[in-house]
Amino acid sequence: MGIESHYHSKKDRVFVRGIQGHYNLKEELQRLRALPRVIKGKTLKFVDGPQSYSKHFGEPEDGVTQTLHIHLEEYAPGGRTQKHGHVNEAAFYILDGRGYEIHDGIRYDWQAGDVAIVHNNCVHQHFNGDPDKPARLLVLKSKPMFLFLNMLFQKTVIPKPTEPAPGAEGYQPRNDESDFNH
Repeated sequence: MGIESHYHSKKDRVFVRGIQGHYNLKEELQRLRALPRVIKGKTLKFVDGPQSYSKHFGEPEDGVTQTLHIHLEEYAPGGRTQKHGHVNEAAFYILDGRGYEIHDGIRYDWQAGDVAIVHNNCVHQHFNGDPDKPARLLVLKSKPMFLFLNMLFQKTVIPKPTEPAPGAEGYQPRNDESDFNH
């Protein structure tokens, strides 16, 4: 009859795989306590571009956080991101600028002081609505927890732009600013 599926509604299933390997609580606490508790933003530079840039403060690969992915986004004047979807939620705190999101075909406008929430399994894209000024957003994601749970789906629908937005040719993200009072 061919290869049978391992799934059967009457059998017990494993929903979370076991974590194995050397583990010593004393050593792990020592490692965690040796890590920095403050990440100096000035030591990090924005990457990507030419319309959207990001600066990553914490994610599991750094060993600093286990359950959060924290980064800063800067959108060039008139810039946009890729259109994509993923299973994890994300919260975008708007530090400065104005723009909008398109979530599953619906437009949501935002400005400094707002929080934009991307729900699970939402196809979305972020836009800077100002053709003259950049926008900056602090992003908090629970993505590492979803990866741990083996919920890996992420799909790019439209790739990120490879050319600057019209009027923003030569734009460079604000790496060296000294006034952080957004």
